[in-house]
Amino acid sequence: MKAKVINDAPERTIALVFDAGDEVMSTLQAFAADHDLSASRLTAIGAFQGATLGYFNWERKEYDRIAVDEQVEVLSLVGDIALDGKAPKVHVHVVLGRRDGSTVGGHLLEAQVRPTLEVLLIESPAHLRRVHDANSGLALIRIDA
Repeated sequence: MKAKVINDAPERTIALVFDAGDEVMSTLQAFAADHDLSASRLTAIGAFQGATLGYFNWERKEYDRIAVDEQVEVLSLVGDIALDGKAPKVHVHVVLGRRDGSTVGGHLLEAQVRPTLEVLLIESPAHLRRVHDANSGLALIRIDA
């Protein structure tokens, strides 16, 4: 993955271009940690050679895994980065387009890029914090934290 700052104030905008074979979530997580990101939003387009999505199962309080074992277009990828404790946490949802025009979507757990993924990441100067929510079992953004 290559990164370039394309705007620095008042919000920092960073273009990230992933190469074929890059794993999206672990690379984004490492980038967020390396650059101390704490209040970011991101969007992307591109394609994956495969992915694993998640659907949050409310009764079990965990994600059901959805395997996508085919070449797909990234029609929409949106997410955020906020602090979970002292570390940044990446949270991404995605809609993927299949060859026949059908779609599949959900929480992005992992994905392998092919041939590219173009991400625009915007970092705000303020921090966002995630706090454990006992009702859902998830770490949710708390505006007042």
